[in-house]
Amino acid sequence: CTVIFTRLATKDLHKPISILFCNLAVSDLFTSFSGFWIAMLFITNPDITIFGSKDMLAPYALYTTSILSTVYNLVSIGVERYLAVAESMRTRFRVARKHSIAVVFINWVLAFFLGCLPLMGWNCLHGEKSVSVLYSPFCVNYLVFITIPNVVVAFIIPLFTYLRIIIILRKRKLRMKACGQATGTYKSAEIQVARTSIFIWLLALISYAPFFAGVIFDATNHQCHIDLYPGVYIFRNCTAMLITINCLGNPIIYTLKVKILGAKLKALKCLSSNGIRACTI
Repeated sequence: CTVIFTRLATKDLHKPISILFCNLAVSDLFTSFSGFWIAMLFITNPDITIFGSKDMLAPYALYTTSILSTVYNLVSIGVERYLAVAESMRTRFRVARKHSIAVVFINWVLAFFLGCLPLMGWNCLHGEKSVSVLYSPFCVNYLVFITIPNVVVAFIIPLFTYLRIIIILRKRKLRMKACGQATGTYKSAEIQVARTSIFIWLLALISYAPFFAGVIFDATNHQCHIDLYPGVYIFRNCTAMLITINCLGNPIIYTLKVKILGAKLKALKCLSSNGIRACTI
């Protein structure tokens, strides 16, 4: 909410990357909201979160949609950064605001379509054969269908984009150094991109790897709910907490940077008297 409010109140929103940042904050907000919804259901009626119920379809579908939207937004930000740093110098192509809006629209359409498939009938409410133990009444084959491809997308594409950015910056730095020009700016940019990419990978690995492991366990498990209680369900709750931590970490890594957030929030107090100068993040 802080990210959304800050960006809406300043002039940064007209930038293409700011649209993606703001949309990432919206996705994280939906993830937190749906996680809170599931937590309330667990508090009021824990049996339906363990054995499954029709009441769990809607919150699980929203949870899945918001997680997919977050993943697609993270990938989109990596691609946008690659185009901004690499392609713009070579082809004079610039990512415009309409491109970011189109990407946001496509991300949400795809996330809603895949996330709401259980509401359209792909669920195991009336079948016990392939029902998920961790996320009943979802089907195991549905969880595998949405998890494996999106894990590949979430890790491979950012790896390619950020490595390419680092390589391009290093080549330009070496070219400028050979010409006897100062390379401090490129060295600083290279260090910043490398540091950010490491944080991205660590946060994604810590947040989503346990969930992926849980889905793999779910697909290979042949025991019933009672035999796995309570250890496996404690693990499931921990994976949900890690995904929520990812929602807290994304603004820090991508948009806030603590000092910049403080400067922007301080500037919001002076909106009536002073103009706000947009800060490129």
